Amino acid sequence: MDGEEEVTMRNLFDHQLDAHQLPLLRARRVQTLQVNVGKVCNQTCAHCHVDAGPHRTESMSRETAEHVIRVLRENESITTLDITGGAPELNANFRWLATEARALNRHVIDRCNLTVFFVDGQRDLPAFLAEHRIEVIASLPCYTADNVDKQRGKGVFNQSLEALRLLNGLGYGREGSGLALNLVYNPLGPSLPPPQAKLEADYKRELNDRFGIVFNKLYTITNMPISRFKTDLIAHEKLDAYMQKLTTAFNPAAVADVMCRDLISVGWDGQLYDCDFNQMLDMPLTGTRQKIADFDATVFSERIIRTDSHCLGCTAGAGSSCGGALK
Repeated sequence: MDGEEEVTMRNLFDHQLDAHQLPLLRARRVQTLQVNVGKVCNQTCAHCHVDAGPHRTESMSRETAEHVIRVLRENESITTLDITGGAPELNANFRWLATEARALNRHVIDRCNLTVFFVDGQRDLPAFLAEHRIEVIASLPCYTADNVDKQRGKGVFNQSLEALRLLNGLGYGREGSGLALNLVYNPLGPSLPPPQAKLEADYKRELNDRFGIVFNKLYTITNMPISRFKTDLIAHEKLDAYMQKLTTAFNPAAVADVMCRDLISVGWDGQLYDCDFNQMLDMPLTGTRQKIADFDATVFSERIIRTDSHCLGCTAGAGSSCGGALK
C-alpha cells in the first residue's frame, strides 16, 4: 500500500497525528454540554454546517430537554450548558432549558443569530436573556453590510446592528455589567481566519466608531468543510484546495485544546456526539451509551474521540473552537 492509499483509508487528520507523533485524540473531562435543540432557523446562511433554515422541522422534544436538565443536576462537574441550533430560541423548550439550568447555577450560553429577536413572539427575548444573565454569542461575520448580507442574507446586517443596540441597552457588552456579549467571525470563503486579537481590535473600533456598539470578545472560527459549506466548495471546485490549505496549516500545538476533549454534543433527538460537527456528519459517540438518557460522565471522560478529515478545521493555523482561536 502506498502512502496516498494509506492517507485515504485513515483520513487526513489521523495522518497528521501520525506525522507529528501524536496519540489518538482522547477526552479529558466533560465540562460542557453543547445542546443542539434543532435545525429550525429564520435564516439560511451560505456557510451553515447545520444546513439549518425555515424549511427544517427537526426540533428537540420536552422529554429530551428534561434528560438534559437531569444530567446537569446529577453531574456538578458539568458547569456550562451551551445551547445552539438552528436558531435555538425558536425551539419551544429553549426558555425552559435556560431557566432550569440557571436555577442549577450553571453558566448558560445562547448561540444567537441576532435577527431572531424580530421574529414574531420573540420581541421579549433580549429581556429574558438579560434577566437570566445568559451569555450571548452572536454571529457577525464582518462589520460591513455587503459582506454580512452576502453570507447571511439581505438585510441581516442592519437587523443585527439593531439587535446589538438592544443588547447594549440592557447592559450586554458593557464593562461591569456581568452580561457577556461575544461576537463570532467566520471567513466569507475558503480561507483561514486572520489573527483573532487583531481582528477583535478592528471590530471594536469599527463597531464603536461607526455605530456606537460595544461587545466583550470576538471569536474567530474556521469554516468546516462539511454540509452547506462543503457543497459550495464542491460547486466551485475548491474543496481539494481548501483541504490542502487546512492540511498545510495543521498546528500540532492546537490538538491539546480542541473543544471535543471537554465537551459532549447532544443532538435534537438526544443522540450524543463528540462535537457539533460530528453531529452533522452523523458520527455518534463510540460505544453503547449513545443517548442522553444513558449519560455517564465517567465513561465519556475516558473515551477515544471519533475523528475524520474535517477535524483539520479545528487544528489549522491558530486552531478553532466554539470559543474562538486556541493558540
